[in-house]
Parts: sequence; C-alpha cells; structure tokens
Amino acid sequence: MYQPKHFEESRVEVLHDLIRAHPLATLVTLSSNGLVANHIPLQFVSGSSSLGTLQGHVARANPLWKDFDENLEVLAIFQGADTYISPSWYATKHETGKVVPTWNYTVVHAHGTLRIIDDANWLRAQIESLTTQNEAAFPQPWAVTDAPRDYIDMMISAIVGIEITITRLSGKWKVSQNQPSANQTSVIEALRRKGGDGNKTMADLIEANARNSRQPD
Repeated sequence: MYQPKHFEESRVEVLHDLIRAHPLATLVTLSSNGLVANHIPLQFVSGSSSLGTLQGHVARANPLWKDFDENLEVLAIFQGADTYISPSWYATKHETGKVVPTWNYTVVHAHGTLRIIDDANWLRAQIESLTTQNEAAFPQPWAVTDAPRDYIDMMISAIVGIEITITRLSGKWKVSQNQPSANQTSVIEALRRKGGDGNKTMADLIEANARNSRQPD
C-alpha cells in the first residue's frame, strides 16, 4: 500500500493489538480466475513464528481452500478505527481557508503463506479457542460443549481450516500527523463533541500520536 513515512506504524506489538481488536480480515488470494477477497475472522496466535500466525476456517463450499496460488503470499487486511474529517474542524480554516476534507484510519496488512488444514481435531480446537475468546465478555459465555456433540461434528465437517504464517506486517496510522498542532487539537475536540465510540477512539489516537511526537528522542 502507499505508505508515507509520517503515517507508518512499525511497532509489531501495536499491529498485533489491532489484529486482536479487529479480527474480521479481508483475505486476498490469487485464484485461477484472478484476485479473490473473502471476509473471514482470523485469530492471532503468537509464538509459532516471529510475527505470529493467523488461524480461521472457511465453509467447505468456499472455493478458496482449493483454488489459490501456493507459490504466492496471501494478504490479510485488518481495518481499525476510521472516520471522516471535516475541513470545518481545522483551526487554520479561519486563518487561510486552505483546508480540504480527508479520512483518518488505521489499518494493518499481514502478508504470509497460506496452509489448508482439513483435520477435525484441529478444527474443533480452533473453534473452541475462537469461541472462548469472543464469548469472554458475556456474563454467561456460550461454549462449544453446550451444543450436542453430533451437531458440532456435523458443523465441523462443513468447514476447512486455514492458517497463515505471517512473513510481513505493515501498519498505516493516518491520524492527522500531517496537520499542525492547532489543527490536531481542534479535530480532537470536534470528534469528542460529535460523540460515538469510533470518533472517540480516533480522537484518542490523534492525541496519543501528537503527545508521542512531542517527546524528545
């Protein structure tokens, strides 16, 4: 992706955190008919390689697992916080009028090698781990064992596992770094006035980046 230096986020732990927080990936592969994008929740697993691995599953009816170029890397895209930035929010609008709209966003691109896993035991462990992770916030978490064993076996037979060993990670944090301090402050204030979780998250990201950029080396 196009990556101006001032928008680059290279801290691996920060990239991993976004993947964990926003696990619904756009997985891009090359099939016999060209590029294909699938939207798949992928679970980040650390320790198995230097950058980690991504695990998930697809429907057996999905041609992805049988039709991809094994000689090429795949690309998983994880979209974090994003929001529209109105030029009317910039403090300098009232001074020069030289402002235009933009869109702030955070995103991680994970490149890696794709492995297909057609193994019932692996799949059961994967869906149990994925379910435990996503149900943890509920007061009465649902567990795979809550469903009848034969029903789960039937559902597992209808999916195929995928595992991506990450070989490259790139992050882009477009959070108003190219704006003067006065504009960053006015955008933060406007986003907080507007409200909503997404706007608050973006305001926090702009504020944190501005604070870090002012710290001495």
